[in-house]
Amino acid sequence: MSRRGGLDVIVVGAGVVGAAAALAFARDGMDVALVEAREPPHWQRLPTDSDRIDLRVYAFAPDNAALLDDLGVWRDIASARLQPYRAMRVWDAAGGGELSFDADAFGRRELGWIVEHALLVDRLWSALPRAGVQLHCPDSVVGLEQDEAGASVRLESGRTLRAKLVVAADGAESKLRELAGIETSRHDYGQRGLVAFVESERPHQSTCWQRFLTTGPLAFLPFADDGEAPGRVSSIVWTLPEVEAARLLQADDTSFMRELESGFSGTLGALTRVSKRAAFSLRLQLAQRLVAGRVAVIGDAAHAVHPLAGQGVNLGLRDVATLRRVMADAQRRGVDPGAGTRLSRWARQQRSANAVSAYAFDGINRLFSNDSVAATLLRGPLLGLAGRMPPLAHAFWRHAAGQ
Repeated sequence: MSRRGGLDVIVVGAGVVGAAAALAFARDGMDVALVEAREPPHWQRLPTDSDRIDLRVYAFAPDNAALLDDLGVWRDIASARLQPYRAMRVWDAAGGGELSFDADAFGRRELGWIVEHALLVDRLWSALPRAGVQLHCPDSVVGLEQDEAGASVRLESGRTLRAKLVVAADGAESKLRELAGIETSRHDYGQRGLVAFVESERPHQSTCWQRFLTTGPLAFLPFADDGEAPGRVSSIVWTLPEVEAARLLQADDTSFMRELESGFSGTLGALTRVSKRAAFSLRLQLAQRLVAGRVAVIGDAAHAVHPLAGQGVNLGLRDVATLRRVMADAQRRGVDPGAGTRLSRWARQQRSANAVSAYAFDGINRLFSNDSVAATLLRGPLLGLAGRMPPLAHAFWRHAAGQ
């Protein structure tokens, strides 16, 4: 089967970023197809002690909440399960001061929200049919051809789709990026991010906590659990060397909680097990370019960054927002969005912005995730200095919030 014309955009990959991109283009009146290898499970309001709960959560920034609100899905997400956070506290295990952010200081009700991955994907997928997005699932891209007028993708099912622009949102191991001939630069950290839900003796205070250890940062993110411990369940993200992460994954609950309490210096009191544990490998990866002909690369296909600042999905959705503006402008002018300099200009500007963020996170991780004397003496005072300079702290937050 073959479709020879008609499509404006084909999006490959229907995670948070890909689904948001397809929905945004369709809401703007474009003919959109979305290709995804597997349908996600339907989100259920599971307790955090369920073995089926998705451990992946995001610290969602205000600009991206506004994007999803414009797409008509944020209200559905908020009504399901959403945890606002009003403060952030960052400090180093070696001492030297604290960097803090507070919603009141910015004149806001919250700094951002903690959202489940599975919930985001579920609500975005629910909106796709209403927006008229053609969904090809389960299916995957096995071939790509481009010419001056457009691009065609050949799917595993035998179907061929053609559009003015093809968007690669199919993850860090993107097949479409490979077919387009876009190479990446990559650095493996030799670290893994260990994730779980835990319950604390003291309330989390709607605060994101991050303590830098010589092995890597340990973050506690407040979670909107509605079980028997409201206000005391957090999602942890613990950056550890590969060997240490493997050891703690195998440790019994008592041993794991003892080491976690020590790593977090007892900030929230005694900790108890709530969920299973999992870990994922960490790396810095950047696509060397974001456009090849009529293929644009966004999300994890364009950049994989260290999770210490919780900015991965935020960067991906900012790719969507900026590309959407380019496409909408071309549509208003009645010109081909995949031709000319518009797409190339977007690619240069967006890759530069992503690279600045990625290397900033990399530099922070290198400074804080080691036990050298010089780094130990430097990093605590640096955090304390930033904490004592409100304009600097405000600048950090505005960048993270996409403002």
